[in-house]
Amino acid sequence: MTTKTLILTFAVSTFTMAAFAAEPDISKLPPAAKKAGVTFDADIKPIIEKSCLKCHSGEKPKGKFRVDTKENILKGADGEKVVEVGNSAKSGMIHAVADLVADEEMPPLDKRDKYPALTKDQIGLLRAWIDQGAK
Repeated sequence: MTTKTLILTFAVSTFTMAAFAAEPDISKLPPAAKKAGVTFDADIKPIIEKSCLKCHSGEKPKGKFRVDTKENILKGADGEKVVEVGNSAKSGMIHAVADLVADEEMPPLDKRDKYPALTKDQIGLLRAWIDQGAK
C-alpha cells in the first residue's frame, strides 16, 4: 500500500466515522406532547422566555441564534436551519435541548447550575409545536 493510498484510506475512514458519530440517537428523545393545537405564543414563548432568551437574544446572541420570535427560530442559526417544520426528530434545536449531540447541549453542561435544562415535558411541547407545523 502506498503512502498516498494509506492517507486517502485514513481520511475516508475518519470522515465516515465522524459522519456516523454525528447522527443523534433519536430513540432517546422525549415523546412529543399529545396536546393538539400547540402554538408559539401560548405554549412555546413562555418556555423560551424563561430558559433561552438570556443567551439567545439581543445584538450578539450566542451561536448567532436568536429565539426572541418565532420567525427568528425558524430562520435558524447563522444561516443554518435548526427546525425541520413537521419533523421534530430531525430538528437540531430538539437534539440540542434533549442533549443528543455531545458538545451541542443546550444549555451547555457547564452552565446548568445557572441555566437549568428543559424538562421532558417542555421538550415534548417543543416537539409537538414543530410536528404540528410550528404555528
